[in-house]
Amino acid sequence: MTMSIAENIAAVRANIAAAAREAGREPSEITLVGASKMNDAAACRAAIAAGIDALGENRVQEMTRKLSENAYDGTPLHFIGHLQRNKVKAVVGKVALIESIGSCELLTEVNRQAEKLGIVQDVLLEVNVGAEASKSGFSVDALADAAAQAQTLSGVRVRGLMCIPPVAAETGGSIPYFEKVHALFVDINKKLYDNKLDILSMGMSGDYEDAVRCGATMVRVGTAIFGARLYTL
Repeated sequence: MTMSIAENIAAVRANIAAAAREAGREPSEITLVGASKMNDAAACRAAIAAGIDALGENRVQEMTRKLSENAYDGTPLHFIGHLQRNKVKAVVGKVALIESIGSCELLTEVNRQAEKLGIVQDVLLEVNVGAEASKSGFSVDALADAAAQAQTLSGVRVRGLMCIPPVAAETGGSIPYFEKVHALFVDINKKLYDNKLDILSMGMSGDYEDAVRCGATMVRVGTAIFGARLYTL
């Protein structure tokens, strides 16, 4: 298993480097997050040993269990899935970055828990760029107001944006969505954040190279690193 994960990470990094160079960018600008949902602590450790930049979890219960197994020792941990407000307490202060802040209510609750702990929690604002009813995230129109509200909160620090575009029917189908979110990122960064935002998280196993070409600074790759997930677990 260790060799396979290491080889997969090397292949993904090579693809990222090629895509970055195509776009006139440095490969070092892109952070590779291993989406480790439904992979055990041994798989997480194998990815860390192979030099993964960070690991990302989707489920609070699974993350909590693997934290107790020291699965993430040696690399930053991100929360990348839908976060319910009643589970915020289990995540704030445990992760380096919450990538999936998709409502003002969630933003407020994360701030409340961070203030209780006396910390500042780094977060990304999730954009529902495809306006999909099945997905969380701020609408394109609501994003600027949410970003402005976040600036008034002492317990959170917005580092940038995240998106999950609609499932693409064809190769390159995610590109228009990535371009749209990149434009939003540039606009909000300039108008509200004095160009201090530094993370644009977009792209997964099927489209991370396109995301890099469109300006992503962070990609979240699961299957291409860990193999197909066994949803019977």
